[in-house]
Amino acid sequence: MKKIRVLIVDDSAVVRRVISDTLSQDPEIEVVGTAADPYIARDKILELNPDVLTLDIEMPRMDGLSFLRVLQQHRPMPVVMISSLTQAGSRAALQAMEFGAVDVLAKPSSAWNLGGLREQLAVRIKGAAKARLNTLKTAAPPAHGAVAATGSLHFNPRQLIVMGASTGGTEALKNVLTRLPAGLPGICIVQHIPPVFSKTFAERLHECCAFEVREAAPGDEVKPGLALIAPGDYHMTLAWRGNSYRVALEQGPMLHHVRPAVDVLFNSVVEAGPNVLAVLLTGMGSDGALGMKALKKAGAKTLAQNEETCVVYGMPRAAVELGAVDRVLPLDLMPHAILHALQSQPAARASARGAALEPTVSKSF
Repeated sequence: MKKIRVLIVDDSAVVRRVISDTLSQDPEIEVVGTAADPYIARDKILELNPDVLTLDIEMPRMDGLSFLRVLQQHRPMPVVMISSLTQAGSRAALQAMEFGAVDVLAKPSSAWNLGGLREQLAVRIKGAAKARLNTLKTAAPPAHGAVAATGSLHFNPRQLIVMGASTGGTEALKNVLTRLPAGLPGICIVQHIPPVFSKTFAERLHECCAFEVREAAPGDEVKPGLALIAPGDYHMTLAWRGNSYRVALEQGPMLHHVRPAVDVLFNSVVEAGPNVLAVLLTGMGSDGALGMKALKKAGAKTLAQNEETCVVYGMPRAAVELGAVDRVLPLDLMPHAILHALQSQPAARASARGAALEPTVSKSF
């Protein structure tokens, strides 16, 4: 098997050494070189022709964002950003995703201790190596805005949208969510993303969506007009309490090498069956496939992004191969499909009929 050739770009010699030693333990990865700044990296890219680049954001002579923008214009390649766990670092990392980076990882607080990054590093590098860079160029939300609903929107309080994504998912989710209208059932999302970054990602989405978007907190009520993003490093589950779904967060073992995991969210709402719409977008691995299969068996509607528009066609592929997907479609059609699926659910049709009867009943008195 051809090894994945990686170039590490970071101004810290210690970080370069620790990342290099960690990746070298994986038989499928070869670290072909390191660079202390973008100018050295430019020369080594030409010399070594790596498959994947790991890139720090804060570096001397040229910052990582500026280098990334130039790189993706002149020599596009998969880039994994490694950024500090700060609000400023997370904002820069999300901007890097907009510039064409494939993934983002949290930089360790101690240069000698990778901590949770050690488990993630090789997995994310392998995901980046499979990325379709041409799909990143089309990930930005189209200019024509939100999809229009056919008729008035009436939904049952038990209706719910659950979504999962990984590699390439931040831009894919932005594409879908910014085009959905207000007034939909509550939305709960798992995106494989580090702590702090998830809060910044939710804030970024809130600025451009027609409904409220925020990072989930324990006990949150899932309600219409609200989208909740699972916090990095926490599994998110839902349960019906009283007259609404409530959020629980926990730090159980990683599943599929990730926390939060899509399967944990999906499996928590299997009992809601026909009231659930589950969506799987681009991502490495198979997280979400088994949960989607259980949901489909329970009567939920299920949608998955197609191969041609995925940055990495891993999670949707796994769900399709399990027979867990009702419809497979390109990313630009996903908002339309979500709206159509919601309105065609039995619970929504019953709610709409009830709403239609209300004026007739009132007139009879």
